[in-house]
Amino acid sequence: MRLIGGRWRGRRLPVLAQPGLRPTSDRIRETLFNWLAPSIEGCRVLDCFAGSGALGLEAASRGAGSVTMIERNAAVADRLKANVRELGADQVSVYRADVLAWLARAPLAPVDCCFLDPPFGAGLLAPALQRLDAGGWLTVGALVYIETDRATPLPQVPGHWRWLREKQAGQVRYALARVGPEGACGRAPDG
Repeated sequence: MRLIGGRWRGRRLPVLAQPGLRPTSDRIRETLFNWLAPSIEGCRVLDCFAGSGALGLEAASRGAGSVTMIERNAAVADRLKANVRELGADQVSVYRADVLAWLARAPLAPVDCCFLDPPFGAGLLAPALQRLDAGGWLTVGALVYIETDRATPLPQVPGHWRWLREKQAGQVRYALARVGPEGACGRAPDG
């Protein structure tokens, strides 16, 4: 995996070969971080289903204030921790945990941006969205990125959320939503 922007631009990091582990492509990350560019600096980020770490580490490279990465697989979480150490990314924390169990507890502080890229076909997206919203995990104006397979329609989101962007690339559908009105880290993306 290659980081495509920010402090560690061009840096290549190892990714474990695991079934279902698919780093978000460079093309999709470029689009996502163009959407997030006016908002990512200094934000608190939660990367659920972190996998390769492509999204969370890219956010850290581009100036996120803190990044919390959650990964259930022990070997994958260990690889993420090694990559964080190699980068010297002090603002990144990696936790080995089940995302739904993690989101069932109270957050220490709500986040400004959340990445949800669960294993395709696992039925985890809707329950993760519900727990994020109900559990107080998101600031007013938070941005939530969702990635799923192309055949799956975007999930229903609570009435106080709104979809900002949606695209498809290959077999992937991805979208960005905002929670509530615009906030400090939730400014509307420019394109």
